[in-house]
Amino acid sequence: MQTGVTTGTAQRIGVPREIFPGEKRVATVPEVVEKLIKLGFSVAVESGAGDAANCSDEAYQAAGATVVASASELWASSDIVFKVGVPTSEEVGLMREGGTLIGFIWPAQNPELMQRLTARKVTVLAIDALPRMLSRAQKMDALTSQAGVAGYRAVIEAANAFGRFFNGQITAAGKVPPAKVFIAGAGVAGLAAIGTAAGLGAIVRANDTRAEVADQVVSLGGEFIKVDYEEEGGGGGGYAKVMSEGFQQAQREMYAKQAREVDIIITTALIPGKPAPKLITAEMVRSMKPGSVIVDMAAERGGNCELTEPGQSVVKHGVTIVGYTDLTSRLAKQSSTLYATNLFRLTEELCKTKDGVINVNMEDDAIRGLTVVKDGSITWPAPAPKLPVAATAPAKPAAAPAAKKGGHGHGGGDTEPMAGSKLAIFFGVAAALFWLIGASAPPAFLGHFTVFVLACFVGYMVVWNVKPALHTPLMSVTNAISSIIAIGALVQISPLGGLMDRPDNPITWVAAAAIVLTAINMFGGFAVTQRMLAMFRK
Repeated sequence: MQTGVTTGTAQRIGVPREIFPGEKRVATVPEVVEKLIKLGFSVAVESGAGDAANCSDEAYQAAGATVVASASELWASSDIVFKVGVPTSEEVGLMREGGTLIGFIWPAQNPELMQRLTARKVTVLAIDALPRMLSRAQKMDALTSQAGVAGYRAVIEAANAFGRFFNGQITAAGKVPPAKVFIAGAGVAGLAAIGTAAGLGAIVRANDTRAEVADQVVSLGGEFIKVDYEEEGGGGGGYAKVMSEGFQQAQREMYAKQAREVDIIITTALIPGKPAPKLITAEMVRSMKPGSVIVDMAAERGGNCELTEPGQSVVKHGVTIVGYTDLTSRLAKQSSTLYATNLFRLTEELCKTKDGVINVNMEDDAIRGLTVVKDGSITWPAPAPKLPVAATAPAKPAAAPAAKKGGHGHGGGDTEPMAGSKLAIFFGVAAALFWLIGASAPPAFLGHFTVFVLACFVGYMVVWNVKPALHTPLMSVTNAISSIIAIGALVQISPLGGLMDRPDNPITWVAAAAIVLTAINMFGGFAVTQRMLAMFRK
């Protein structure tokens, strides 16, 4: 079913100026306006909407957008409205009946807003309600893109408030030790903070209730600090969950130890639908070294630190506590560009026909999850998306047998050496076959065939003795080596110079085909190897 006030004709996308205090972002940028127009839409932007994000009215006009003088005119003339912040009651009142609103809504936290939107009989797509477990939804995931910006900015704010270098230096005036940074929470924002702090030269430590993120922390240059308590912390959809009291006690002890040792703490812990957990107590703050810094990225939800004052930077017990709630707006140009791209990708899904008319398909799991109000009816919360059923893993044996020595890479501990009698029979048969071939073949052929057999044996042993765990990065290299050996053997059997002398010789055509196939294998092996190894490089 198509949603919008116009049907069959191109719809108009409106971008109002954000009126929330301190909000500098804009819902789309000139570069994305051009892409929206190519989808068939017309675009209107309120005058001054992009000024704080370095997007002038002239730039929007050059991209093909219409600049509208007032908010009331823009809301009244727009079929679809793109917004960043949660709409105010005044903005909801300006919406035209039957229109579509796309932006951050936070339906669980704003029940009154949901009722006002319902009364306007509009359709609302909450970008914060996107089912993030869907892989194809990643391109529309504004929460992730904005969290990455906030994590980067948190480190910049910490560096601004910190009284020393992040990186260690040795100068004529003395030695400067590197700063020690502890990051609580290794989600998208936390990982961005880890990478930024490590890039500045700090010693970075991090913790998360989800043990599976440990490898990600290490890959970005951090050290994962594990809580000495066994409990699974994943809450589904990539989020954390509320942990048991036993885990929380062990976690507090670990945080207290880190507070005494580090110079900077950045907290990012949030639990969907719940207040931010208190991770840093007042006693921990008192134990920190004078001049230390805490950046509380959860300040908007109450903060992870007991002494955080949302929206403020304060000094308590000699420690600077930064509780800014507008970290993304402090990088307005970047965050606006990423957000605009997220909304464009969503628009592509809504307008696959590229005719400038959106279709809110409630059979699409991603669109269904986003849609919180449909034609004046509340459709939130959405049912769980239909995910592919994972293959059932086979049951593990009660006890694994002891590994046996002498096995090759493929056999592991289960392969036993071949019995002596079988080995003798094998070599006897091979020798007999080799003799029969040599008895009827020209003398020159026998020498070349010997080289070929040895090449095959060497290639086989190289591949066989590679451990299974190394096959992913190294198997293509062994294939390339085998290809080189095979090409050399075939060239010795039938030199390319003999093509003119023996045009009807079948070996010539077999060798030519083998050279083509092995050349593809060789060059393809090296190409695949480079792509695989690039995944493991920083």
